[in-house]
Amino acid sequence: MKAKYIFARSYLYILLFVLYAPIFVIAIFSFTEAKVLGNWTGFSTHLYSSLFTPGTHVGLMKAVENTLLIGVIASTAATLLGTIAAIGIFNTRNKFFKGAMNTLNNIPLLNADIITGVSLFLLFVSLGVSQGYVTLTLAHITFCTPYVVLSVLPRLQQMNPYLYEAALDLGAPPFKALRKVVIPEIAPGMASGFMLSFLLSIDDFEITIFNLGNKGLETLSTYIYADSRKGGLTPELRPLLTIFFIVVLVLLVFYNLWTLKKTQKK
Repeated sequence: MKAKYIFARSYLYILLFVLYAPIFVIAIFSFTEAKVLGNWTGFSTHLYSSLFTPGTHVGLMKAVENTLLIGVIASTAATLLGTIAAIGIFNTRNKFFKGAMNTLNNIPLLNADIITGVSLFLLFVSLGVSQGYVTLTLAHITFCTPYVVLSVLPRLQQMNPYLYEAALDLGAPPFKALRKVVIPEIAPGMASGFMLSFLLSIDDFEITIFNLGNKGLETLSTYIYADSRKGGLTPELRPLLTIFFIVVLVLLVFYNLWTLKKTQKK
């Protein structure tokens, strides 16, 4: 039993090391001026100051701006649509129809991103829609919505099914009962769906590359791809990626604390 415990712990630590070692390497070498990753030339915050110096990295900062803007819009819309879809699926009485909707929702999750990207590209071309911000945002909404559905459905299943009916019996209109009773109960699922959608939108490359068009629109993923094809990566990407990692880590810690607090209140 003790050997099994040691093996399980060792496997876990090795897995965590493999996952996070590259991130820590990037974070460490963000504090040196060396242009090549792995070449330590002494501690320095030059790359951080250079990253935020106005007018020095216009293309990179514009790509970050586009990434964050599209991510916020897409994740907000996906959270709204996914929540409505999850409530509709949950309250469907027909078991066959409910199972069919769950299956259809899972297909985009199991599908390769490149297939989704090409399919949306062909759809926009066939409709004659000019590619750019609109098509890219719609593509990200389509990509993220199924993840929100999967995040919200478990919360609906854990909720007391009689709470909504009790609110209606006490005279609350359906929309008010939804807003005052159902939404607070599924809020953690909505929050996790929003965060997951936002991170998926920032991370996505396959769907983005097929739907951003040729008008000079760039996101962080396409900027890094184009930068790598030139023979190397911009050194300022190291502090940028480190900041992204720290922000995501802080958000996850606060979200887990918030979820734990809500659970303890119940």
